[in-house]
Amino acid sequence: MNLFESWLVERNIAHRGLHNENAPENTLPAFENAIKNSCPVELDVQQIADGTLVVFHDATLPRLTGKDGYVKNLNKADLKKYKILDTNNTIPTFEEVLNLIKGQVPILIEIKNIGKVGELEKALWAILKNYKGEYAIESFNPFSVEWFKKNAPNVIRGQLSSYFKDENLNFFKKYFLKRMSFNKKISEPHFISYDARTLPNRFVKKFKHLPLLAWTVRSQEEYLKVVPYCDNIIFENFEPKL
Repeated sequence: MNLFESWLVERNIAHRGLHNENAPENTLPAFENAIKNSCPVELDVQQIADGTLVVFHDATLPRLTGKDGYVKNLNKADLKKYKILDTNNTIPTFEEVLNLIKGQVPILIEIKNIGKVGELEKALWAILKNYKGEYAIESFNPFSVEWFKKNAPNVIRGQLSSYFKDENLNFFKKYFLKRMSFNKKISEPHFISYDARTLPNRFVKKFKHLPLLAWTVRSQEEYLKVVPYCDNIIFENFEPKL
């Protein structure tokens, strides 16, 4: 498996779909826009109260829906009640997104799991093992990545990381996660996905044998600055041009 010759590095990846004010992030229209432009998509998957997997980034609802509450407390029947950013778009299930994309563009799936590993990952794999399109998974949680290493080793897996400056984590978690200290014996990723604002850095250089994605690049200026130090970018709100 040579990922240096795959879609993962050869085609820029749209962060939460190709979104705009009429097609908000992680909604079906944002993914439709990506399909029309033959652009791979990155999306976020988390599990709600009844076990359904949904495509939604935040742990809480206010920023995107204007309503209070935690996403994890919702049930599938609740999803259509929440409109995204004052549009008619609602929170899609992961299966709805896959049924839309149907292999037309590759998918980079971020697993949003800061809790106990197992249930979400098992539910995700139960769906993915029947999916015919190209995809890869990634997570900030090295134990989520490890779950796929153990249970679905052929799935392309990536380790997400950053400096975690704005995250509510204790010193030791930041120390080890920033350095990707769990890569060698726990997650054993096939690629790295690191915060573009901190590239280059000595932590990613230790894994130079692995493809490096830079997230999230939001302007042509940022793109030109980071592209010498990575193999591909995850972008939003502009069209990358070299």
